[in-house]
Formats: sequence, structure tokens, C-alpha cells
Amino acid sequence: MKITIDTEEKTLSTQDGDATKTLPLYSKEAFEALSKYWVKVGWNQKYVYTFSWFGRPVIQLPEDMIRMQEVIYQLQPDVIVETGVAHGGSLVFYASLMQALDKGRVIGIDIEIRPHNRAAIEAHPLFHRIELVEGSSTDEKVVADIKSMVKEDETVLVILDSNHTYQHVLSELEAYAELVSVGSYIVATDGIMQDLSDVPRGGANWDTDNPTRAAADFVKRDDRFEIVQPEWPFNESELTDNITHWPGAWIKRVK
Repeated sequence: MKITIDTEEKTLSTQDGDATKTLPLYSKEAFEALSKYWVKVGWNQKYVYTFSWFGRPVIQLPEDMIRMQEVIYQLQPDVIVETGVAHGGSLVFYASLMQALDKGRVIGIDIEIRPHNRAAIEAHPLFHRIELVEGSSTDEKVVADIKSMVKEDETVLVILDSNHTYQHVLSELEAYAELVSVGSYIVATDGIMQDLSDVPRGGANWDTDNPTRAAADFVKRDDRFEIVQPEWPFNESELTDNITHWPGAWIKRVK
């Protein structure tokens, strides 16, 4: 694909093989085309490694964080379970939303919580909203421990952000599906990998070995779930699609 931007003519042209298309530069279609490659270049440049939340590094695309906030406010969960802790920024982000809602807690799971990260999370003013569990997110004992920490009548949202291989994500989906409340979601993050097999920092097999494919296969196996992109609660534009690292990620429990 070749993209040409003509700022004088105010057009964006795409050439894919013999097919050429010219769009108004200031149009929905041009915005979507530019956004697709902005996300790819930004991922390669580690753009998401430039943010923090309440003092902790948060390795997320800001738009995904805002869209998650919209869902959390609408859903009002009692418990958010997140696999993958890293520096703890996402846990603190979710904990800050829980604090604002004056309810709930966040359970973070990681196969290794490094001592300096654990110390920083435990010293954080929002730690009273956070519980840490060290171990593999797919280990049967860890899964059982997490389930024992959740009460039967609590509304639960699950976010998968640990190992992003197809098989690991599929295993996590199968392990935590039962925890998800009807009307809530299990979110298989970072499916952007499917579009990154050709970038310098990408993996050659990512076009098939990715969370988006795992999510698609999971909902084929379990009819209690559907892939449903949450609606934007506010939109005065003609835009309809998220700029996201999480394509096909929002798996809603419908029954």
C-alpha cells in the first residue's frame, strides 16, 4: 500500500497494486486510513511507553484507557480482574476509577511481580483498592484462588493483558469466562499484534498468533459470549471506529 498526502489539493490517495483511490484529506475515510498507520508507527516507536497514571508507568494507548473508563462508569463493577501487572499503572488507573465511584477493588495477577514494582504499588495511596496475586494466570490453583476472592453477587470485569500469544489468551478466556458477569466483558487486549507482523519490532507470526484470533475462536466455542464493541456514550462526530490497540477485544457475556 502506498499513501500520498497532497496538502495543496487537500487529498489523500492510496495505491494498492493496480487499485488507486483518492479521498478528501479532511474526511472520515482519510482519518481512518491515517489512523491505521499512525497506530502501527506509534507502536513501533514505543509511544505507549511514554505515559504514567498517578505516578506509575501505564503501558496503554490513551484512547483505550478512556474507552475503558467509559465502560467502567457504565458497568459499575465491584471487581476488576487484570492479568499482567508490569509497573502497576493499569491497576492504579482502575483503582482510581473505583475510588471515584466509591466502590470496588482491582485484583492484579502476574507470573512475576518484581520487588521494586510490588513495593511501589503497595506504597501507593490507592493500594487499599488493589490486591496482588503472584503466579501464572492460567495455573489451576491461581484461577481457583481468584474465584475464591470474588463473591457470587459481585459484578466482575476481566481484562487480559499478560502473555499475548494465541494459546495463552485462549487458555485465559476459558479459565476466567465463568467469573464474568452477564452484561460485563472479558477484554483480550493488544490484538493490534495482528497488524504488526511487518513492522521492525513485530513478530513474523503475529498475523495469526494474537489475542484477536483467540477471542474470535473463543466466542465460536462458547455461545454465552459475543464480540461487542461498546458504544460511545458521547459522539458529535461522524467517526464510528476506535483508534485502538485492542481490535476485536471486547467479549461480552450475553447469557
